[in-house]
Amino acid sequence: MSEEKPICSAKGCRADAVWVLAWNNPKLHTPERRKTWLACEEHREHLSQFLGVRGFLKDVVPLSEWQPAEG
Repeated sequence: MSEEKPICSAKGCRADAVWVLAWNNPKLHTPERRKTWLACEEHREHLSQFLGVRGFLKDVVPLSEWQPAEG
């Protein structure tokens, strides 16, 4: 297990992540599949909008509460 802190997925951002954006591309993934991006407070809205306009965003959850799916 890595000791590194999760960082934001926004291009060029190195801030600590505090949000998990769960998404999938329905043309590529089964409905239950969830890919994740991490976001800092500053980039949460931007990344959410990017995924949302494409119909990919499924959920936004605080990193401290994120429970990845098993399997």
